[in-house]
Amino acid sequence: MNKEMREEFKVSGEEVLKKVKELIREGNARRIIIKNGEGKTIVEIPLTIGAVGALIAPALAAIGAVAALVTDCTIVVVKNVEN
Repeated sequence: MNKEMREEFKVSGEEVLKKVKELIREGNARRIIIKNGEGKTIVEIPLTIGAVGALIAPALAAIGAVAALVTDCTIVVVKNVEN
């Protein structure tokens, strides 16, 4: 049975898109959640194996728009971990 592991990264608004692209390239994230400075979820992106290119592009555009509006945020990465 797989377990979920969560990692959190605190980043500034200008670093959000860069960090999300890096996490997607790593390929082991199942879901990426972006929270504002108050801890409220503003974007949640489910990732599936093989979801690349055209499927990710709209999500990256949304993240870029969010990054323009927030100064500090937290990126939560949910990963599957095998026992």
